[in-house]
Amino acid sequence: MLTIDPKEITIPQLHQYLLGSIGPRPIAFASTVDADGIDNLAPFSFFNVFSANPPILIFSPARSGRTNTTKDTYNNVKVVPEVVINVVTYDMVHQMSLASSPFKPEESEFIKAGFTPLDSETIKPKRVAESPIQLECKVNEVRELGDQGAAGNLVICEVTRIHINEAVLDDNQMVDQEKIDLVARMGGNWYCRANADSMFEITKPIMTVGIGYDQLPEDIRSSDILSANDLGQLAGIEELPNETDVNEFKLLELSDLFLSLEDEPAKLELELHKQAKELLKENKLTEAWMTLLAFNNG
Repeated sequence: MLTIDPKEITIPQLHQYLLGSIGPRPIAFASTVDADGIDNLAPFSFFNVFSANPPILIFSPARSGRTNTTKDTYNNVKVVPEVVINVVTYDMVHQMSLASSPFKPEESEFIKAGFTPLDSETIKPKRVAESPIQLECKVNEVRELGDQGAAGNLVICEVTRIHINEAVLDDNQMVDQEKIDLVARMGGNWYCRANADSMFEITKPIMTVGIGYDQLPEDIRSSDILSANDLGQLAGIEELPNETDVNEFKLLELSDLFLSLEDEPAKLELELHKQAKELLKENKLTEAWMTLLAFNNG
């Protein structure tokens, strides 16, 4: 394993290691204005949401690693402490990238990158019409992390309005994660797209307590087929299926397998573990457990 002391490598090297390691990173497409009301629009991937009450977003327009100059966005929010955070989707990603070009401060990225400005309701900076979600924010604080090249500047924003295009909502009026089609930054020139092909669901154990890794039966924990991640998924079940349900599942779903391999127990166990692994890929946790428990049941 490569072990690195951040103080012993160059800032560009450190920067690339960090960007290559921490991702995907959401993109804050930040709209600000200067003292004269000139619009600026720039993307930042040092960004996330940090609180719902109050609703707080933080992004970081860092100092240039080459020249140690500050970005127009940073300069603007120090004078006019307001910003619109526009989310970035696949349909606008090339325009967003173009907006990151080092245009002159007096040039509007709305014009240079072909975006449509919309008036905000609570602040001066314009919203990006092409973005399906626009968050108007007041800037509570700008926290400088250093005065040398590549030092970050945390812009701590409180959301004052949220505008959502109804086309990305589901039947419950919540944001549909497939419809919104967000993109995120990776290392180098790489991005990733959060669409149906790349996303998967895991039920969060907020109100449930799984049995835990240590409570897995030894024959399952020592499986040659199931990975440590598979075992972690299995350990998330609150309680094991009862013997009656396992027997019924065995008769209805596994009878052919048991009959064909009744004289080869080692091979039967291997095949059951393979089937359980496939069921876990489909998030069928209970069925995976019944498949595994069927081997020693009855």
